[in-house]
Amino acid sequence: MTQATPGFALNAVARLRDEREEAGIKPIEARGWRATRCRACRVIESHCLCAWRPKVQTRAGVCLIMTNKEVFKPSNTGWLIADVLADNFAFIWSRTEVDQALIDLLADPQWQPYLVFPGEYVEQARVVNTVEPSDGKRPLFILLDATWTEARKIFRKSAYFDTLPILSLMPEKLSRYRLRRSTRSEHLCTAEVAALCLELAQDNDAANALDAYFDVFSQHYLDAKRQLPLDCSSEAHEALKRYMI
Repeated sequence: MTQATPGFALNAVARLRDEREEAGIKPIEARGWRATRCRACRVIESHCLCAWRPKVQTRAGVCLIMTNKEVFKPSNTGWLIADVLADNFAFIWSRTEVDQALIDLLADPQWQPYLVFPGEYVEQARVVNTVEPSDGKRPLFILLDATWTEARKIFRKSAYFDTLPILSLMPEKLSRYRLRRSTRSEHLCTAEVAALCLELAQDNDAANALDAYFDVFSQHYLDAKRQLPLDCSSEAHEALKRYMI
């Protein structure tokens, strides 16, 4: 298990990655990238993102349900969420095995879990569009960090989610995600979804910090891929500075 860097929360996605590697599962190698990547942020070292990690206070927590492939993808944005939120959890999904720690987390009385999923695919009695206070409980957003096909499979075959309220988001803006191809611009990436959830929970500083961190990550990633010099004076970097440690 990985240890938290002093002053930072433990990144549960990094922990999962280390556990997969210890189990002999090999990471994904991005095509055409031969430069050494930073172990922490997954961007090639010349464009390392680590110095730009924000630190904010937040009441909400996030739990990522991931596939074995997703946890290794350098373009994955779930680990950005785990960087920003102190209370972050991540689990590898399996159809045949359920991690008892996930069951315990869902039953923890300090949390009010919300499964984030499109409402049109769910019985309407379970669907909510707002995050309301619940007996002093803190909101815990369950995000299916996978492709849309995989997310639907996880949703259908995970009985332990059947009693959770479904938080259906209605974003008014198109996705800014440029690191993978998508046929639909209204499909948000995981970090963008998490930022919307944080807004609903009125964790506005965390939502804004995550949005800014996501934009800076995208710039570092794409500039490295295109072999462009890194511009740390960009609008995204300036927005992120207010949330730096």
